[in-house]
Amino acid sequence: MPNLTRVSESEAFTHELRVRYSECDAQGIVFNARWFEYFDVAMTEFWREVIGGYSHLPDALGIETVVAETGARFRGAGRFDDVLTFVIHVRRIGTSSMRVEIDALRDDATLCEGFIEYVFVDPRELRPVEIPERLLDLLPEPA
Repeated sequence: MPNLTRVSESEAFTHELRVRYSECDAQGIVFNARWFEYFDVAMTEFWREVIGGYSHLPDALGIETVVAETGARFRGAGRFDDVLTFVIHVRRIGTSSMRVEIDALRDDATLCEGFIEYVFVDPRELRPVEIPERLLDLLPEPA
């Protein structure tokens, strides 16, 4: 059984990463599709903080997540060797879904604003299920 801990309600979850050369396009800026990879990395760390890792969703809670919708608004350019901070806010928790918004920052500049809408599903049938109370108790309150 994983060590389950509640994410702080008073502050957003953050994760930093450094842009690698291979993630940049011919213009020397972060290729647009990479931002979704970065969101996925940040969310993997979010789940590690909340429940000890994404793999604990099926193991400890009997659920999985699927992405129902995602999107991004690009506001600036990330470049090779930039250190980016991803700030995750849980914005909505429904019966079987959750929306997170992710801001990608370099210093104080917002480079990308994204969102992911997750649906919680049965791991075998991939049909929507209610979010277990145990998980609801661990997630931060929507801001």
